[in-house]
Parts: sequence; structure tokens; C-alpha cells
Amino acid sequence: MRMEFLQRSFWAATRQDLDCFVVDNNGFILISERPQEVGRFLGEVDGALVTQLLNMGVFNQVTMYDYQAMCRPPTHHHSASQPLASPISALLSATRWLMNELLLLLLEWRAWGSWRGDHRAEAKTVFHHSHKHKKQDLLQPCDTAYPVFVHQTALREANGTVECRACQKVFVMQQVPSSNLLLLVTDRTCDCSTFPPVLREAEEVKYNASIKCDRMRSQKLRRRPDACHAFHPEENAQDCGGASDTSASLRLLLLPLWAWVLPPQLLQ
Repeated sequence: MRMEFLQRSFWAATRQDLDCFVVDNNGFILISERPQEVGRFLGEVDGALVTQLLNMGVFNQVTMYDYQAMCRPPTHHHSASQPLASPISALLSATRWLMNELLLLLLEWRAWGSWRGDHRAEAKTVFHHSHKHKKQDLLQPCDTAYPVFVHQTALREANGTVECRACQKVFVMQQVPSSNLLLLVTDRTCDCSTFPPVLREAEEVKYNASIKCDRMRSQKLRRRPDACHAFHPEENAQDCGGASDTSASLRLLLLPLWAWVLPPQLLQ
């Protein structure tokens, strides 16, 4: 069944004055009346509904960890009094600025001296942009934690209301038989924008000295197997290898020489 046909059949069977969603067991939208919502997490679209489903136990929040993440290093904001307190820091900053300017001057007048003025200005702009871009994209390895929402399969159907500021938002949840999909129907007329969205943003895990040491000790080191399995009883050794028997072709060896001797007109 194609996705377009499923969506048309779904909207034909539902009332258009309601918000209807089909989500998977992790809360990601598969079918929505608004195409831009497909693929997003339901908590980003309707935070009030997901908050109520979490309170009712329909979904359970689980914390997952990414031990191979990349994070931006913390930015250090220097005060204006630091150069006054440390003359060496001011001298190093001036030297660094002078070296950058000398490098730009050499790139302009020596390497690109034959170019026109507009090309030199364009090259300088590209150099500044790439230098700034490298500073902004500097990342370092880190550990992150992010929430994952899992449907509790024991609850196949649920209904309730969400108390908003001036109305009550009614909703119904029903599990699609023989699947991991859920049908959610909510009242569109009730505005629950006062509820913040439920996001799945990853946060860097900060370790102190002792926990960081325990974390490094708990990591399992990769090691080779105890025994070496260099063959298999059902494997035919004659079907493997054979690359060492390959010999070079004399015609292929002489091909570069022919290309160099022949006139260029014959090679076009």
C-alpha cells in the first residue's frame, strides 16, 4: 500500500475538525494533515498532548547515552581588564594579530600578485571566511544524554482531557492492531499553546574527576578472539586467493609509451 493512498483513505475516514495523527511507538509522526509535521516528534507539535500521555503512563521516558558524540568546547569570555592585568597576554595577542596580517599580505602580493584587484579582494574574503568558519566548527569528543519515549504496550487505548488556560482539550488514543502504530485524535479548537513543547535535545554529560575515572575504567576494551579461525571445513580453498598468480600484460606496460610517442592529433 502506497503512503499517498493510505493518507487519502485516512483523511476520508476522519472528521476534518479534529487533529488526527498516526505515530509509531516512539512518538514520531507518520501521518498528519500537515505534511511538514511528518517525521517530527509529536512533542514538538503538541507538547500538551505528550505531557498528558506521559503523566498517564502511555509513554515512558528513557534516557539514552551517546558515548561517541561531538560537542562544542566551552567558550571563555575574557574581561576587558585581563590585558591590563597580564601584559604578556596583550603582547601575545598583538603578535598573533601581526602574524595574521603578514600572512595575508604574503598571500596577496606574492602568491596572487598577478591577479586582478577584484580577485585579490575575493581571495582575502574567502581566507577570512574559512578561517572564521574553522574556529566556529571546532568540536571535541564528549558524552551526551538524550530522552527517548517508548509506548507501553500494555495500554492499547486511552482517553482523557488536558486542562488548558480557557478550555479542555479532549483526546483519544488507540493502538492500530498488529502494528506498533498509534492513532491519536485531539480537539483542534482548544488552544493549549501555554504548554511548552516536549523536545528530544541532547545535553552534554559533565563528569567530575572521580566519576570520569570510573567512566574510563568501565569502558570495555576491544580484544582479539581467544582462538584464530583461519579456515572453515565447508570452504573450498581453491576458490579463494589467486591474486599472486596475476601477471602484468606487456601491452598495458607499453601503452603509456605509445601515448607519449604518438602525435596528439591521433589521440583526440
